Amino acid sequence: MATVKFLNEDTQITMPDGANLRFKALENRIDLYTFSGKLMNCGGYGQCGTCVVDVVDGHENLSPRTAVEERKLKKWPETCRLACQTTVHGPVTIATKPKKSGRSSSQQSKTA
Repeated sequence: MATVKFLNEDTQITMPDGANLRFKALENRIDLYTFSGKLMNCGGYGQCGTCVVDVVDGHENLSPRTAVEERKLKKWPETCRLACQTTVHGPVTIATKPKKSGRSSSQQSKTA
């Protein structure tokens, strides 16, 4: 079992090893999408790039970036992933709805 802590939501969920991050987040009512993403997401197929999350801790416990992520996340920091393309294999800390410039606003305020 893997534990995923969502910083912005102050929520922690447990999921089976190898579970899809997007599916389990939505199943547990974690809002991954900005307004436009809610209207225009692809349903988890990696086509839209709207389920971006920032991996604050535990990057080594996630599946490697896919070719889809490499294309969609060219302008994002290396710590960002597409939740729909990511499987979890251990403890991870995630910030939802990051800005392209880097860490999410809640993470920036914690490190400032």
